[in-house]
Amino acid sequence: MISTATTTLFRYISRQFLVSFALLLLILLGLVYVFETIELLRRAGNLSGVPFSTILKMGGLKLPYVGQIIVPFAVLFAAIHACWKLNKTSELVVIRAAGLSAWQFLSPMIIAAFLIGIAATAVVNPAGAILLSRFEQMEMLYLQKNSNLVTVARTGIWLRQPVEGKGYALVHSASFDPVGWKLNDVSVLFFDAQDTFQKRADSQTAYLREGYWALEDASVYEGAQPPQHVPVFSLPTALTTQQLEESFADPETISFWNIPEYIHIMKQAGFSGLRLQIYYQSLLAKPFFFAAMILLAATFSLRPQRFGGTGAMIALGVGAGFFIFFMESVLQALGLSQKIPVYLAAWTPAMVSLLLGSTAILYLEDG
Repeated sequence: MISTATTTLFRYISRQFLVSFALLLLILLGLVYVFETIELLRRAGNLSGVPFSTILKMGGLKLPYVGQIIVPFAVLFAAIHACWKLNKTSELVVIRAAGLSAWQFLSPMIIAAFLIGIAATAVVNPAGAILLSRFEQMEMLYLQKNSNLVTVARTGIWLRQPVEGKGYALVHSASFDPVGWKLNDVSVLFFDAQDTFQKRADSQTAYLREGYWALEDASVYEGAQPPQHVPVFSLPTALTTQQLEESFADPETISFWNIPEYIHIMKQAGFSGLRLQIYYQSLLAKPFFFAAMILLAATFSLRPQRFGGTGAMIALGVGAGFFIFFMESVLQALGLSQKIPVYLAAWTPAMVSLLLGSTAILYLEDG
């Protein structure tokens, strides 16, 4: 049974880590917000009618999304700072003299980091997805970012693309056949820049050719006139086959809780959903990844002060953290290219970090 003194110690260590984490996260988020706002101001510099308050709002909307990228760094740096502080003030010597092992006094930080990972996945990610979607809408509205947007829903595939000088077109298809890049049961709705409906074209099949969609045996409806039957109706597009696969709504704009359903819908529509699968598994691995950051931080910051070289060890810890984050991106890229399985691409950084950190702690504790 844990004694009252041990419980008090665990609360103290947890508080030290959480305070460091909160301060570092706020500092990093503040810096990101400033640079993001500057970038938005630069992009809006050549445009008129974009209020400064809108720029500030857009920067705030994107912050939760960027925050999810920053949190692992904040966890690592906070753990390094907490361990270094315990070491510098000789509190670590007292803790060890009381008979507590590294596993015991690190457990409060490991648990806290694990809970932070759960909160980041289950709470921050869904909120960030909603706010990022709103940011992208405002980006298209105020910064005139004309981009093809493809999304998959229960009703089928929806594609929004600009029509040069004539507004935009909404393309709807019941399903997609990757063989020949064919859309089935296609309807194209044309709107002008004021969102006024212009005409409609229907076809059983549409093929993606170089520079245009080819709607075969299409029926074109315009105003009150009878439909016109066209052997091949061409809809100019800037999409390529590769862009079509990559132009779906960003995984970051989909809530963690909705990703499994979205993957199922994509598979039904004829798409693999590989990018979403890797993203979903990486979110599931996040709590374990954060816990591994604690072990890595302890490995490089628990060196006794009398041995010297503490600053160099901490620098190595920071470098190791950046290397792991880099390898995470590389592994996900390999997963997207189908060089390695989905689970290996998503879970390897967390599992390898846990194994390396655990091995180092066991070595430092002499088994």
